[in-house]
Amino acid sequence: MAHINHFSYGLLTPLLAYVMSSIGSMLGLMLTARARFVAGGERVRWLVGGAVSIGGTGIWVMHFIAMMGFDVGNIPIRYDIPLTVASALIAVAVVGAGLFIVAYGGARPAPLLAGGALTGGGVACMHYVGMAAMNMPGHVSYDPAVVTGSVLIAVVAATAALWFTLRVRGALPTTGAALIMGVAVSGMHYTGMFAMSVRLDPDPGTVPGAQALDFLVPLLVLISMFTLVMLLSVILAPSEHELRAEAELEEWLAERREGSTAPLPAGRHHHRRRD
Repeated sequence: MAHINHFSYGLLTPLLAYVMSSIGSMLGLMLTARARFVAGGERVRWLVGGAVSIGGTGIWVMHFIAMMGFDVGNIPIRYDIPLTVASALIAVAVVGAGLFIVAYGGARPAPLLAGGALTGGGVACMHYVGMAAMNMPGHVSYDPAVVTGSVLIAVVAATAALWFTLRVRGALPTTGAALIMGVAVSGMHYTGMFAMSVRLDPDPGTVPGAQALDFLVPLLVLISMFTLVMLLSVILAPSEHELRAEAELEEWLAERREGSTAPLPAGRHHHRRRD
């Protein structure tokens, strides 16, 4: 078996991967928090943004950056572009499915567990599709027990992440939850990586595919643009407090139209007309 090095650049790749995972998770939590207090198309847009943030930046980008430190006996490693793109789409799709399940299913255990199982299984699928996208002059095999462990970690991590999207609010709790999610995603990734072993071919030949650096520049540009747009969206959108106040005012106006004498919500008395 060939010697596998998961940290060929030292701590640089795991730390950078963890940072990106935490940033994507934090942005996703901020976006999904907005979805709790709106409905219709606006809610869908926030959830889609959360899926791209958590699934794309928090999970897939973390995976890709961590793979930059992967090395097998200095042999050439190339990436199959269609499979690599498919792994990214899988990550976003399964996170999106989980977010929609819990967002519309409420805080009940059944939707949370179903969403966690679907998302966790999908994230594990994304990981191994991404691994299958690697072309190298050798045969890759996996330890079934360690693979099972990585899938279980993914399911538990996904369930916890979905629970966070329902419960966490406020800057400090959101930051803490994002840091925990970064640990869980990184743990799943490296557990899955340690399940891998490689038997090199005697004749390496020509390895098809793209180099990892071919993805790096466009990846960083896209991530930067998306993160900037999403952060601006969160900053410019009404805050949770404003959304709650608006909902209370609309409820009071509806009761007023129906003849109710309910008092005006606190903080809105300056809008009340004199009869």
